[in-house]
Amino acid sequence: MKYRKSQMKQLVKDNKELQMRLKELMEEHDLEKTYALKALYHSEVTSGGKYQLAYQALDLPKG
Repeated sequence: MKYRKSQMKQLVKDNKELQMRLKELMEEHDLEKTYALKALYHSEVTSGGKYQLAYQALDLPKG
């Protein structure tokens, strides 16, 4: 599975819990949004994370 910023932004946009987590990461670690998104990806999506299936579904072709 590959990190795609656009997919990650969409996942966060669609999920209030991830929006709050992103904001927390940015504040706690003084991160720019780009870096916080990547950190969120590694903690919540990869390796069977809670949002892995939702993230993968964003990559499926529409139709």
